[in-house]
Amino acid sequence: MLNEREVISLIALLDDDDNEVAQHVEDKLLSLGTDVISFLEQEWGVIKNLEQQRKIENIIHRIQFTELLNKLRAWSKEPEPELLDGILLIAKYRYPDIDKQKVIAELDRIRLDAWLEMNLDLTAYEKVRVLNHVIYSLNGFKGNTTNYHDPQNSFINNVLESKKGNPIMLAIVYMLVAQRLQIPIYGVNLPQHFVMAYKEEPITKITDPSFGAKPKMDYRYGKVLFYINAFNNGAVFSKANLEQFLIQIKIEPKYEFFEACSNIDIIKRVLRNLVVAYEKSDKKTKVDEVHEMLALLGEPTLDKFEDTTPDDGDEEE
Repeated sequence: MLNEREVISLIALLDDDDNEVAQHVEDKLLSLGTDVISFLEQEWGVIKNLEQQRKIENIIHRIQFTELLNKLRAWSKEPEPELLDGILLIAKYRYPDIDKQKVIAELDRIRLDAWLEMNLDLTAYEKVRVLNHVIYSLNGFKGNTTNYHDPQNSFINNVLESKKGNPIMLAIVYMLVAQRLQIPIYGVNLPQHFVMAYKEEPITKITDPSFGAKPKMDYRYGKVLFYINAFNNGAVFSKANLEQFLIQIKIEPKYEFFEACSNIDIIKRVLRNLVVAYEKSDKKTKVDEVHEMLALLGEPTLDKFEDTTPDDGDEEE
Protein backbone atom coordinates (compact mmCIF):
# COMPACT_ATOMS: atom_id res chain seq x y z
CA MET A 1 0.00 0.00 0.00
CA LEU A 2 1.32 3.44 -0.92
CA ASN A 3 2.41 5.76 1.85
CA GLU A 4 0.91 9.17 1.10
CA ARG A 5 3.62 11.11 2.93
CA GLU A 6 6.39 9.28 1.06
CA VAL A 7 4.71 9.89 -2.29
CA ILE A 8 4.27 13.60 -1.58
CA SER A 9 7.94 13.81 -0.58
CA LEU A 10 8.93 12.17 -3.88
CA ILE A 11 6.78 14.60 -5.84
CA ALA A 12 8.49 17.53 -4.11
CA LEU A 13 11.86 16.19 -5.30
CA LEU A 14 10.79 16.42 -8.96
CA ASP A 15 12.02 20.01 -8.79
CA ASP A 16 15.44 19.05 -7.44
CA ASP A 17 18.38 20.93 -9.01
CA ASP A 18 20.27 17.66 -9.42
CA ASN A 19 18.98 16.15 -12.67
CA GLU A 20 19.97 12.64 -11.61
CA VAL A 21 17.90 12.94 -8.44
CA ALA A 22 14.93 14.32 -10.36
CA GLN A 23 15.18 11.51 -12.93
CA HIS A 24 15.44 8.85 -10.22
CA VAL A 25 12.33 10.27 -8.53
CA GLU A 26 10.45 10.31 -11.85
CA ASP A 27 11.39 6.67 -12.51
CA LYS A 28 10.28 5.71 -9.00
CA LEU A 29 6.89 7.39 -9.44
CA LEU A 30 6.42 5.70 -12.81
CA SER A 31 7.16 2.32 -11.23
CA LEU A 32 4.31 2.81 -8.76
CA GLY A 33 1.77 2.58 -11.59
CA THR A 34 -1.85 3.70 -11.59
CA ASP A 35 -2.12 3.70 -7.78
CA VAL A 36 -0.03 6.85 -7.60
CA ILE A 37 -2.14 8.90 -10.05
CA SER A 38 -4.59 10.20 -7.44
CA PHE A 39 -1.67 11.54 -5.35
CA LEU A 40 -0.12 13.15 -8.41
CA GLU A 41 -3.38 14.82 -9.38
CA GLN A 42 -3.86 16.08 -5.83
CA GLU A 43 -0.38 17.59 -5.67
CA TRP A 44 -0.72 19.09 -9.16
CA GLY A 45 -3.57 21.24 -7.83
CA VAL A 46 -1.46 22.46 -4.91
CA ILE A 47 1.89 23.09 -6.61
CA LYS A 48 2.38 26.52 -8.19
CA ASN A 49 5.59 25.74 -10.08
CA LEU A 50 4.62 25.37 -13.75
CA GLU A 51 7.62 23.19 -14.63
CA GLN A 52 6.83 20.83 -11.77
CA GLN A 53 3.20 20.70 -12.89
CA ARG A 54 4.37 19.81 -16.40
CA LYS A 55 6.50 16.97 -15.02
CA ILE A 56 3.54 15.63 -13.03
CA GLU A 57 1.30 15.79 -16.12
CA ASN A 58 3.92 13.89 -18.10
CA ILE A 59 4.24 11.17 -15.43
CA ILE A 60 0.46 10.74 -15.23
CA HIS A 61 0.24 10.43 -19.01
CA ARG A 62 3.08 7.91 -19.22
CA ILE A 63 1.51 5.75 -16.51
CA GLN A 64 -1.88 5.88 -18.21
CA PHE A 65 -0.38 5.16 -21.63
CA THR A 66 1.52 2.13 -20.32
CA GLU A 67 -1.70 0.84 -18.76
CA LEU A 68 -3.52 1.45 -22.05
CA LEU A 69 -0.92 -0.53 -24.01
CA ASN A 70 -1.28 -3.43 -21.56
CA LYS A 71 -5.07 -3.43 -21.95
CA LEU A 72 -4.86 -3.15 -25.74
CA ARG A 73 -2.46 -6.10 -25.85
CA ALA A 74 -4.80 -8.16 -23.67
CA TRP A 75 -7.79 -7.20 -25.85
CA SER A 76 -5.98 -8.23 -29.04
CA LYS A 77 -5.19 -11.67 -27.55
CA GLU A 78 -8.83 -12.47 -26.77
CA PRO A 79 -10.38 -15.26 -28.89
CA GLU A 80 -12.97 -12.85 -30.29
CA PRO A 81 -12.09 -9.24 -29.42
CA GLU A 82 -15.22 -7.12 -29.05
CA LEU A 83 -15.42 -4.02 -31.26
CA LEU A 84 -16.88 -1.81 -28.53
CA ASP A 85 -14.10 -2.73 -26.09
CA GLY A 86 -11.45 -1.95 -28.69
CA ILE A 87 -12.88 1.41 -29.66
CA LEU A 88 -13.28 2.37 -26.00
CA LEU A 89 -9.56 1.67 -25.48
CA ILE A 90 -8.73 4.09 -28.29
CA ALA A 91 -10.94 6.71 -26.65
CA LYS A 92 -9.07 6.19 -23.38
CA TYR A 93 -5.94 7.49 -25.09
CA ARG A 94 -7.53 10.96 -25.22
CA TYR A 95 -10.04 10.53 -22.40
CA PRO A 96 -8.48 8.28 -19.71
CA ASP A 97 -11.55 8.60 -17.48
CA ILE A 98 -14.12 7.91 -20.20
CA ASP A 99 -17.42 6.64 -18.83
CA LYS A 100 -17.99 3.27 -20.55
CA GLN A 101 -21.53 2.98 -19.23
CA LYS A 102 -22.45 6.38 -20.67
CA VAL A 103 -21.27 5.23 -24.12
CA ILE A 104 -23.20 1.96 -23.81
CA ALA A 105 -26.32 3.81 -22.65
CA GLU A 106 -26.22 6.10 -25.70
CA LEU A 107 -25.78 3.17 -28.10
CA ASP A 108 -28.66 1.36 -26.39
CA ARG A 109 -30.83 4.48 -26.67
CA ILE A 110 -30.25 4.61 -30.44
CA ARG A 111 -30.86 0.85 -30.62
CA LEU A 112 -34.21 1.29 -28.86
CA ASP A 113 -35.20 4.02 -31.33
CA ALA A 114 -34.55 1.57 -34.16
CA TRP A 115 -36.10 -1.45 -32.42
CA LEU A 116 -39.39 0.43 -32.01
CA GLU A 117 -39.62 0.75 -35.79
CA MET A 118 -38.52 -2.81 -36.64
CA ASN A 119 -40.62 -5.91 -37.18
CA LEU A 120 -39.86 -9.50 -38.15
CA ASP A 121 -41.29 -9.14 -41.67
CA LEU A 122 -38.86 -6.46 -42.84
CA THR A 123 -36.41 -7.31 -45.62
CA ALA A 124 -32.70 -6.53 -45.34
CA TYR A 125 -33.15 -3.34 -47.37
CA GLU A 126 -36.08 -2.26 -45.23
CA LYS A 127 -34.09 -2.80 -42.04
CA VAL A 128 -31.33 -0.60 -43.43
CA ARG A 129 -33.89 2.08 -44.30
CA VAL A 130 -35.05 2.03 -40.68
CA LEU A 131 -31.47 2.25 -39.40
CA ASN A 132 -30.73 5.13 -41.78
CA HIS A 133 -33.83 7.00 -40.66
CA VAL A 134 -33.00 6.54 -36.97
CA ILE A 135 -29.26 7.24 -37.20
CA TYR A 136 -29.21 10.09 -39.72
CA SER A 137 -32.65 11.71 -39.66
CA LEU A 138 -33.81 11.12 -36.10
CA ASN A 139 -30.44 11.36 -34.32
CA GLY A 140 -28.67 13.68 -36.77
CA PHE A 141 -25.41 11.83 -37.40
CA LYS A 142 -23.39 13.09 -40.37
CA GLY A 143 -19.91 13.12 -41.83
CA ASN A 144 -17.57 15.78 -40.45
CA THR A 145 -16.62 17.30 -43.79
CA THR A 146 -15.61 20.62 -42.25
CA ASN A 147 -12.93 19.14 -39.97
CA TYR A 148 -12.38 15.78 -41.62
CA HIS A 149 -8.93 15.17 -40.07
CA ASP A 150 -9.81 16.37 -36.58
CA PRO A 151 -8.51 13.76 -34.08
CA GLN A 152 -11.85 14.02 -32.27
CA ASN A 153 -13.42 12.12 -35.17
CA SER A 154 -11.64 8.99 -33.92
CA PHE A 155 -13.05 8.94 -30.38
CA ILE A 156 -16.45 7.30 -29.99
CA ASN A 157 -17.59 9.37 -27.01
CA ASN A 158 -16.98 12.57 -28.96
CA VAL A 159 -18.70 11.19 -32.10
CA LEU A 160 -21.76 10.14 -30.08
CA GLU A 161 -21.92 13.59 -28.49
CA SER A 162 -21.22 15.75 -31.55
CA LYS A 163 -23.06 13.45 -34.03
CA LYS A 164 -20.16 13.98 -36.44
CA GLY A 165 -17.35 11.66 -37.50
CA ASN A 166 -15.19 10.24 -40.27
CA PRO A 167 -16.30 7.26 -42.40
CA ILE A 168 -15.01 4.54 -40.10
CA MET A 169 -16.32 6.02 -36.85
CA LEU A 170 -19.79 6.58 -38.32
CA ALA A 171 -19.63 2.98 -39.56
CA ILE A 172 -18.63 1.77 -36.09
CA VAL A 173 -21.61 3.51 -34.49
CA TYR A 174 -23.84 2.06 -37.23
CA MET A 175 -22.45 -1.48 -36.75
CA LEU A 176 -22.68 -1.38 -32.96
CA VAL A 177 -26.33 -0.35 -33.16
CA ALA A 178 -27.12 -2.91 -35.91
CA GLN A 179 -25.42 -5.78 -34.13
CA ARG A 180 -27.33 -4.95 -30.94
CA LEU A 181 -30.43 -5.59 -33.04
CA GLN A 182 -28.89 -8.85 -34.39
CA ILE A 183 -28.70 -7.32 -37.85
CA PRO A 184 -25.62 -8.81 -39.62
CA ILE A 185 -23.73 -5.67 -40.67
CA TYR A 186 -19.92 -5.76 -40.56
CA GLY A 187 -17.00 -3.59 -41.60
CA VAL A 188 -15.19 -3.86 -44.93
CA ASN A 189 -11.58 -2.69 -45.15
CA LEU A 190 -11.89 -0.97 -48.52
CA PRO A 191 -8.86 1.14 -49.57
CA GLN A 192 -9.32 4.87 -48.95
CA HIS A 193 -12.87 4.53 -47.67
CA PHE A 194 -14.29 2.28 -44.97
CA VAL A 195 -17.69 0.75 -45.78
CA MET A 196 -19.99 -1.97 -44.42
CA ALA A 197 -21.44 -5.24 -45.70
CA TYR A 198 -24.89 -6.67 -44.98
CA LYS A 199 -24.45 -10.43 -44.67
CA GLU A 200 -26.80 -13.40 -44.87
CA GLU A 201 -26.65 -17.14 -44.23
CA PRO A 202 -25.19 -17.16 -40.70
CA ILE A 203 -22.58 -19.79 -40.00
CA THR A 204 -23.02 -21.89 -36.86
CA LYS A 205 -19.75 -21.72 -34.98
CA ILE A 206 -18.77 -23.39 -31.70
CA THR A 207 -16.70 -20.84 -29.79
CA ASP A 208 -16.54 -22.92 -26.61
CA PRO A 209 -15.48 -26.54 -27.29
CA SER A 210 -16.60 -27.77 -23.87
CA PHE A 211 -19.38 -30.33 -23.63
CA GLY A 212 -22.85 -28.84 -23.94
CA ALA A 213 -21.63 -25.50 -25.30
CA LYS A 214 -24.21 -23.55 -27.25
CA PRO A 215 -23.36 -22.74 -30.88
CA LYS A 216 -22.83 -19.09 -31.75
CA MET A 217 -24.14 -17.64 -35.00
CA ASP A 218 -21.29 -15.97 -36.86
CA TYR A 219 -22.47 -13.86 -39.78
CA ARG A 220 -19.08 -12.65 -40.95
CA TYR A 221 -18.54 -15.65 -43.21
CA GLY A 222 -21.93 -15.57 -44.95
CA LYS A 223 -22.80 -14.17 -48.37
CA VAL A 224 -22.78 -10.38 -48.82
CA LEU A 225 -26.19 -9.06 -49.89
CA PHE A 226 -25.06 -5.46 -50.44
CA TYR A 227 -22.79 -2.74 -49.11
CA ILE A 228 -23.51 0.39 -47.06
CA ASN A 229 -21.75 3.76 -46.97
CA ALA A 230 -22.05 5.21 -43.47
CA PHE A 231 -20.46 8.51 -44.54
CA ASN A 232 -23.16 9.03 -47.18
CA ASN A 233 -26.25 8.65 -44.95
CA GLY A 234 -26.24 4.87 -45.23
CA ALA A 235 -26.41 4.73 -49.04
CA VAL A 236 -26.68 1.16 -50.35
CA PHE A 237 -24.54 -0.04 -53.25
CA SER A 238 -23.56 -3.26 -55.00
CA LYS A 239 -20.40 -5.26 -55.55
CA ALA A 240 -20.26 -3.85 -59.10
CA ASN A 241 -20.24 -0.31 -57.66
CA LEU A 242 -17.42 -1.31 -55.33
CA GLU A 243 -15.42 -2.80 -58.22
CA GLN A 244 -15.89 0.40 -60.21
CA PHE A 245 -14.60 2.43 -57.27
CA LEU A 246 -11.43 0.33 -57.13
CA ILE A 247 -10.91 0.89 -60.87
CA GLN A 248 -11.26 4.64 -60.36
CA ILE A 249 -8.60 4.73 -57.66
CA LYS A 250 -6.38 2.36 -59.68
CA ILE A 251 -6.18 -0.42 -57.10
CA GLU A 252 -6.37 -4.07 -58.09
CA PRO A 253 -9.43 -5.80 -56.59
CA LYS A 254 -8.62 -8.32 -53.87
CA TYR A 255 -10.86 -10.74 -51.98
CA GLU A 256 -10.45 -8.88 -48.68
CA PHE A 257 -11.79 -5.64 -50.20
CA PHE A 258 -15.21 -7.27 -50.57
CA GLU A 259 -15.51 -9.27 -47.34
CA ALA A 260 -16.03 -8.45 -43.67
CA CYS A 261 -12.82 -7.69 -41.80
CA SER A 262 -11.90 -8.49 -38.20
CA ASN A 263 -12.44 -6.14 -35.27
CA ILE A 264 -8.66 -5.91 -34.88
CA ASP A 265 -8.43 -4.68 -38.48
CA ILE A 266 -11.07 -2.05 -37.71
CA ILE A 267 -9.18 -0.80 -34.66
CA LYS A 268 -5.91 -0.67 -36.63
CA ARG A 269 -7.61 1.44 -39.28
CA VAL A 270 -8.96 3.87 -36.68
CA LEU A 271 -5.42 4.18 -35.33
CA ARG A 272 -4.02 4.83 -38.81
CA ASN A 273 -6.51 7.63 -39.28
CA LEU A 274 -5.48 9.00 -35.90
CA VAL A 275 -1.83 9.01 -37.02
CA VAL A 276 -2.80 11.10 -40.07
CA ALA A 277 -4.83 13.49 -37.91
CA TYR A 278 -1.96 14.06 -35.47
CA GLU A 279 0.53 14.44 -38.31
CA LYS A 280 -1.60 17.17 -39.86
CA SER A 281 -1.72 19.00 -36.53
CA ASP A 282 2.04 18.50 -36.02
CA LYS A 283 1.69 16.46 -32.81
CA LYS A 284 4.83 14.33 -33.15
CA THR A 285 4.71 12.80 -29.67
CA LYS A 286 1.14 11.67 -30.22
CA VAL A 287 2.05 10.30 -33.66
CA ASP A 288 4.80 8.23 -32.08
CA GLU A 289 2.49 6.93 -29.34
CA VAL A 290 -0.24 5.90 -31.78
CA HIS A 291 2.43 4.11 -33.82
CA GLU A 292 3.30 2.21 -30.62
CA MET A 293 -0.33 1.11 -30.39
CA LEU A 294 -0.26 0.01 -34.02
CA ALA A 295 3.00 -1.88 -33.52
CA LEU A 296 1.47 -3.70 -30.58
CA LEU A 297 -1.30 -4.87 -32.95
CA GLY A 298 1.28 -6.07 -35.45
CA GLU A 299 1.36 -3.12 -37.80
CA PRO A 300 4.38 -0.87 -37.21
CA THR A 301 4.05 1.29 -40.32
CA LEU A 302 1.31 3.31 -42.00
CA ASP A 303 -0.02 1.71 -45.16
CA LYS A 304 -2.19 2.72 -48.08
CA PHE A 305 -5.47 2.22 -46.29
CA GLU A 306 -5.73 5.52 -44.42
CA ASP A 307 -8.92 7.33 -45.45
CA THR A 308 -8.68 10.24 -47.88
CA THR A 309 -10.46 13.56 -47.51
CA PRO A 310 -13.98 14.06 -48.85
CA ASP A 311 -12.54 16.41 -51.47
CA ASP A 312 -11.02 13.37 -53.20
CA GLY A 313 -14.52 12.24 -54.09
CA ASP A 314 -14.14 8.77 -52.63
CA GLU A 315 -17.12 9.05 -50.33
CA GLU A 316 -19.58 8.69 -53.19
CA GLU A 317 -20.18 5.08 -54.18
